[in-house]
Amino acid sequence: MDIAQLIPQFGGLIWTLLAFVVALSVIVTIHEYGHYIVGRWSGIHAEVFSLGFGPVIFARTDRRGTRWQLALLPLGGYVRFKGDADAASAQPDASIADLSPAERRSTLTGAPLWARAATVAAGPVFNFLFAILVFAGVTFTTGVAVEDAVVGEVRAMPGQVDPLQTGDLILSMDGRPVATLSDAFTIASDLPPADTTRYEVERDGQKITLNGPFPFPPVASSIAPTSAAQEAGLRIGDVITAVDGQPVRSFTELRDRIGATDGQPVTLSVWNGTPREVSLTPKRQDIPTPDGGFETRWLIGITGGLIFDPETRRAGPLEALHLGARQSWTIVTTSLSGMWHMVTGAISTCNLQGPIGIAETSGAAASDGAQSFVWFLAVLSVAVGLMNLFPIPVLDGGHLVFYAAEAVLRRPPNPRVVQAFMTVGLALILGLMVFALSNDILCP
Repeated sequence: MDIAQLIPQFGGLIWTLLAFVVALSVIVTIHEYGHYIVGRWSGIHAEVFSLGFGPVIFARTDRRGTRWQLALLPLGGYVRFKGDADAASAQPDASIADLSPAERRSTLTGAPLWARAATVAAGPVFNFLFAILVFAGVTFTTGVAVEDAVVGEVRAMPGQVDPLQTGDLILSMDGRPVATLSDAFTIASDLPPADTTRYEVERDGQKITLNGPFPFPPVASSIAPTSAAQEAGLRIGDVITAVDGQPVRSFTELRDRIGATDGQPVTLSVWNGTPREVSLTPKRQDIPTPDGGFETRWLIGITGGLIFDPETRRAGPLEALHLGARQSWTIVTTSLSGMWHMVTGAISTCNLQGPIGIAETSGAAASDGAQSFVWFLAVLSVAVGLMNLFPIPVLDGGHLVFYAAEAVLRRPPNPRVVQAFMTVGLALILGLMVFALSNDILCP
């Protein structure tokens, strides 16, 4: 093999690793900073804040006595509070017995129950807050679609001049009245494929009727990271005109043709100013349904949209925050539903990604641009926050369970029992990591 052929692959690997390290570092820093700052506010002293593990390559101690350090292996991080025998806060340091009451108060084990619980819960909470702020920021920047079906920018299609114009208010499509943008989406997805569609629009205060392009064309409005479409080089705005030489006129028709492939390779005829052909192999995926279940489909990883981009308006700060919180909640509920369906065998366990899969997604999102990568960071932050709340010893959720038991029993749990549960929890986490890694390697 010519060594020149390996250069793009090597460069892609470096880019993927770099994106993964950046993503993991950002998420870990936010998580651990949550522990640190709430612990500080609660009167608990942090001795070490470490980004990464292993040999320390940079460190400094601030005026509060906290050592901030960067370690060689950027695969996580930790905050070690005063009174911890280890970075996981699994064991109290025996030396705290010799401390004065005031000094004990500044340790994690010597602090009141509320302070310990708040400090532990702060890590996942900061992950969720970060995600909400990112989603809100993107919404605030890009805007939200207006309620009416007002034409923003019209998509380019091969071989036609679109009579629709920016600012047109869609009143009806194919004789079916359109009251809102949601109506336009519903009607467009229900219409049978056709070369043209009759529109009634309001333009400059006048109602006019015109023949325009089909309202739900086979156009890539977005492309999922690590999907077959992205791997094959499809771009947003690409129009798929045929599948294996058979013309397609609507996105629904395209979706049905891809779904019928049963995972066999297909050749797409694509137009984006100039025609070209792209070969790819659809991937089997489990897609959430509105009723909370999942549906298995063969997909190439693109989503469709109307023939026009809707007109947008700027969202207010509170509205953007609300939409950011709703997006985060959707990710949480979908993730929990997916886990339950994997446990019950309703969907494939290949839906669980390990570090290799996450790294590939990191690189793919970074390749799509800054907004795509930041959006991915927010999704990953929700996932990390949710995972840490699971009631498994070693994780934050496990610590919170111990604190809940202490609140009920009015005394800390037996240290031997805690240590036994910690060992079991560590075994569970390591087993899950090995299983997820095997998915990365073995799953198609």
